[in-house]
Amino acid sequence: MGFGCVSWDFSAMRTNASPAASGQLCYQNVTGSCVKAPYSPGPRFILYTVFGFGAMLAVFGNLLVVTSILHFKQLHSPTNFLIASLACADFLVGVTVMPFSMVRSVESCWYFGPSFCTFHTCCDVAFCYSSLVHLCFISIDRYIAVTDPLLYPTKFTVSVSGICVGISWILPLVYSGGLFFTGAHDDGLEELVSALSCVGGCRPVINQFWILIDLLLFFIPTFVMIILYSNIFLVAQKQAIKIANIAEASGPNKARESKRERKAAKTLGITVIAFLISWLPYMIDSFIDFLGGWITPSYVYEILCWFAYYNSAVNPLIYALFYPWFRRAIKLILSGQALKDSSSTIRLFS
Repeated sequence: MGFGCVSWDFSAMRTNASPAASGQLCYQNVTGSCVKAPYSPGPRFILYTVFGFGAMLAVFGNLLVVTSILHFKQLHSPTNFLIASLACADFLVGVTVMPFSMVRSVESCWYFGPSFCTFHTCCDVAFCYSSLVHLCFISIDRYIAVTDPLLYPTKFTVSVSGICVGISWILPLVYSGGLFFTGAHDDGLEELVSALSCVGGCRPVINQFWILIDLLLFFIPTFVMIILYSNIFLVAQKQAIKIANIAEASGPNKARESKRERKAAKTLGITVIAFLISWLPYMIDSFIDFLGGWITPSYVYEILCWFAYYNSAVNPLIYALFYPWFRRAIKLILSGQALKDSSSTIRLFS
């Protein structure tokens, strides 16, 4: 398995039960068709409802985040540009990945063609890695803001934020595209691919080398974020007193700014924790399968996979819960007031 909920390797053999046993095929009267999942109408409706709700929340919630930050000038800051870019990655997961994975998960069939299967797989891995890299840069941003607040405005500028955004997109897209469009992901497994392939399937096989790379590319940034946020919360109390004294001497505006920085660190820390809670079960299972020979049942894999996908829908809820400016921005957008010429200069916080 690999980061992005795409690679099944030997576990794909669990899906390809004999047609005689199931009686349902993805493509009736087609030789070599994959087996269709034998769900009754009730469970199928529930699964489509749960998965579809997650996809819609990821699309519309993250679209509101991006629109809010880009439209209202008061929200134009290095941190918020990173948040908007992260929301773009989650938005694209909701548009290009979740709807098609929903059909594949419920039906155990891929009805969208082999070319789009490769594209879908590439998007799955790229956007999930993009979210991870964004969160890593956000962790660095918050670490500097909390531990060195006086020099933070000169260290993490809009230009630096733009570079971080560029890296967060370019590296995952190059890695994912190079892995799947060149066919490097299944080198040495040609016989297995041939044995597992069936009409209506889209479960890429990943060789053990790239599985190991996937695990390293996930856990190394994860450890970096854990270390940074551990340090942030360890020094937060001590720094809060120091910042308050400096802010008191600098005026009430500086005091509010300092408080806002600390609150942003806390809120974005929750965002990172939500990401880890969503993705760690899947990645730990991937590591266990990597060592144990792909022993996870397919239904457990699907549950872990969608638990991870749902992270793309959770971030807007976190912002709505902890950011008053986001709640006000949503009201202005949904009420149509954001369409007025002067709306971009509306102050969302004092």
